[in-house]
Amino acid sequence: MKVEEILKSKGRWVETIETDASIAEAIGRLNGPPQIGALVVRDDDEPQPIVGTLTERDIIRGLGKYGAKLLTMQVTKVMSRNVPVCSPGDSITRLMHQMTASRYRHLPVVDHGKLAGLVSIGDVVKARIADMELETNLLRDLYIARG
Repeated sequence: MKVEEILKSKGRWVETIETDASIAEAIGRLNGPPQIGALVVRDDDEPQPIVGTLTERDIIRGLGKYGAKLLTMQVTKVMSRNVPVCSPGDSITRLMHQMTASRYRHLPVVDHGKLAGLVSIGDVVKARIADMELETNLLRDLYIARG
């Protein structure tokens, strides 16, 4: 299965936030609706579509470092930079390896230089389970047909 198939199932909508937004605003966006685990940080003045991501983990670490004053700070203060990305043609296996190696649970999908979606570890697990169920059913049907 490829990333493109995940995006067809879940959609390509991505919640983004600008670099000058406050952490308080970001928390409101993460809290939803719908509740989400990450925001893609964008800066329209930059040539790249993504300057980073802001996750719940980033905010927790920021609270530990800055305390309550974090809420008034800009997202750039604690966002993750140099975030790995994937493309619609990447396989689920590649994503599992990339997420494990990089320790990122959310990967922006970039297609021809543009943000095309966001894939989470939950999306990857769900897709892998669907693949395994399909393989199991095919093998069972083949076994019964030969039996």
